Amino acid sequence: MIDLKNLTIEKAHEMMQKKKLTSVELVSACLKNIQEKNKELNIFLEIFDDALEQAKKADEIIKSGKGTKLTGIPIAIKDNMLITGRKTSSASKMLENYTASYDAFVIKKLKEVGAVLIGRTNMDEFAMGSSTENSVYGPVKNPIDPTRVPGGSSGGSAAAVAADMALGALGSDTGSSIRQPASLCGVVGMKPTYGVVSRFGITAMASSLDQVGPIAKTSKDAKIIFDCISGKDEMDSTSVNFLDFKVSPNKKAIGVPRDFLKEGVDPEVLKNFEESLEKLKKIGYAVKDIKMPSLEYSLPVYYIIMPAEVSTNLARLDGMRYGLRKDGIDMFDTFKKSRSAGFGPETRRRMILGAYVLSHGYYDAYYNKAWKLRHVIEKEFASVFKDVDFVVIPTAPTPAFKFGDKKSPLDMYLCDIFTTPANIAGLPAISVPSGFSIKGLPFGFQFNGPIFSDEAVFEIGKKFEEIRDMV
Repeated sequence: MIDLKNLTIEKAHEMMQKKKLTSVELVSACLKNIQEKNKELNIFLEIFDDALEQAKKADEIIKSGKGTKLTGIPIAIKDNMLITGRKTSSASKMLENYTASYDAFVIKKLKEVGAVLIGRTNMDEFAMGSSTENSVYGPVKNPIDPTRVPGGSSGGSAAAVAADMALGALGSDTGSSIRQPASLCGVVGMKPTYGVVSRFGITAMASSLDQVGPIAKTSKDAKIIFDCISGKDEMDSTSVNFLDFKVSPNKKAIGVPRDFLKEGVDPEVLKNFEESLEKLKKIGYAVKDIKMPSLEYSLPVYYIIMPAEVSTNLARLDGMRYGLRKDGIDMFDTFKKSRSAGFGPETRRRMILGAYVLSHGYYDAYYNKAWKLRHVIEKEFASVFKDVDFVVIPTAPTPAFKFGDKKSPLDMYLCDIFTTPANIAGLPAISVPSGFSIKGLPFGFQFNGPIFSDEAVFEIGKKFEEIRDMV
């Protein structure tokens, strides 16, 4: 009997190397778990019919001595990443029948090392949401408490790892979408430095903010996935090889922007955050209060730049060139009917907002100002990182909330308040589980590092996990 709950990628690799476990056995155990739980939790949209075939091939690679740490490991894939011959719907009606004709860069990298792609996970439609309630296929439920959301938009990927349906997963993070669901589901989620992981073959939401990253049970496991999927890609003009710019902070100092934590944060979240800081002090880190006055504007900056890029990226999905088509009496009517039927309420809301801030007379008033402020936030982080190694804040202002608790879009947008700064500034950031509420709901502790300090971010995540359970 395989103990999936306590099995990590690292342990599974060691067991397969010592012939104590095969990939077929591991994948079969995950598939059994999916069969038992998925109907209730709605995590997977599709289980790949060749998962066991992939596992058999992986076992052959391991026998030949050419296996890597990811060979034979079952990985869940968010439904906005292209896999040749597979549907990639972005949990939308608009792309429900779209079949990919090529592999995304990250998928190609996973295939090259013999990882087992076990299936595609549910998500917020076109990655727009903080709860995975916006999928056309219905909401994902949190494995820890099915009456609560798993976070979003990579809620399916985070829930797959938390429910032991896969040992790791890929998500995409535009403003919170890896780290926030990782926090709410009690797993590790990491957003790399912008450009370190290629966006080629990912359904674009907001191109200057999107980044693919790993979700796993531990920081070590997340780094194993990251090491595989990172690297320069000629098909992505923003792609870089982070090893060429690698940054290794060594000040043993952590900055806390306390003015940023003053409103709307659950008291239990703040208590856990302060306890976590005390544990970091015990292993030699100096904790310094820092001033970052522009940080509070990250959320409004995000909700101007992101919708603007959404409106342009999704303009091609019009019933004419791509996506669902609903015939009308003329071209404009076809366009209107196709987009009305193909996009859900939240996607339409953001597209309309984006078109508004880009329109004549409002571009300078909103979009241009947001970009100027974005650069101010970037410079503020750069200045702070001269004195500290990491800036730490809670991942989410509350634990997982119940379905329907957020009554307005603004309430939902506030869920992203602590995660958007990293996307605005292009920083690497990791969310690590840091404890539980009285109701048994997980908290996440977030480390933000300087640009290209991705390895250091993983390292501090590992150290924090080692001291997390200290009294």
